[in-house]
Amino acid sequence: MLYRILCLMIALVALASSACADDAQPTTPPPPRNISAGNWNGNRAMNDIANQLTFGRRGLDTIGHEKTVVYIESQLAKTKASSVNGQQWIDTGETGNGSSWLGWDAKKTHGPNHAMVNIVARFFPDNPRRIIIGTHYDSIVRAYADKNHPEAPMPGANNSASGVALLLETARALSAMKEPPPVGVDIIFFDGEEGPLSLGAGDRNWRALGSPFFAQHLSDIYPDEKPESAVLFDMVCYKNLKLRPEPSSVEAAKDKVEKFWNIGASISPSIFKAEPYPYKIEDDHDALMSVGIPSFLVIGFEYDPWFNTTQDTIDKCSKTNIEAVGRTLLKYIYAQ
Repeated sequence: MLYRILCLMIALVALASSACADDAQPTTPPPPRNISAGNWNGNRAMNDIANQLTFGRRGLDTIGHEKTVVYIESQLAKTKASSVNGQQWIDTGETGNGSSWLGWDAKKTHGPNHAMVNIVARFFPDNPRRIIIGTHYDSIVRAYADKNHPEAPMPGANNSASGVALLLETARALSAMKEPPPVGVDIIFFDGEEGPLSLGAGDRNWRALGSPFFAQHLSDIYPDEKPESAVLFDMVCYKNLKLRPEPSSVEAAKDKVEKFWNIGASISPSIFKAEPYPYKIEDDHDALMSVGIPSFLVIGFEYDPWFNTTQDTIDKCSKTNIEAVGRTLLKYIYAQ
């Protein structure tokens, strides 16, 4: 009898020790979600590009600019965004010389004051972990880089319409997913990235307008904690698209750049190239980096000879390529 009691006591001690040891072990993190990005539809994204091109010039103060705002808000209204808000202000910076050609289809005389609006769509608002997905929706107002027609409208299929299409379709795909991602997502359409003259790189004194305003008023949207990170997109539908890491992005968010490019290379190795651009590219990510948000830019900057010419048209875009970028983005969101 004593032997049985002794064996029972030994067994209980061993069981307790095992339980304590188990408690002391760190919790094994769940495996990454193997999500399907099949909800991301390139045909719908191409349709978004085509619709924007019907608006004509989409530079500041033009009717096309206003139509783009209405279009973005109308498409977001069909998603499961918890809120869609316009961050509105008047930019009073000087336009300088060279703005006399503006106003061909403007509702008012072009001057130093621009009515601006950033569009902010929030998904999964109860999640305190937030990331920003952004692009700009304004376009340059004339094809300054076109040798034959520098005063003509610049369609902007790749340079501006593709980024808008990418984010709108991502909003739809997020709305269709069965499970929420591990982070809340704020999709932001920035105004004025092409600068106060709506000329982008054609303006020697270029400066972005919308993203710096957003950064200066960050606490209006994030009163407690800053977003964990941000990824910005520009020119992502080109048929010969090659995406390379942007140097300032690597400096600010190397691990996030590597994660995005690794996912992208697994989906479309012909698009995602490991060799970075040899130069820094200024864009909306700079303003977010300046306020301490690890941010990176995804841009297909090798777009000559069509860049900012009358030939930036939808025939230069690829449904397959923009879909590859969109599915990379969706998987990246779920890999946080």
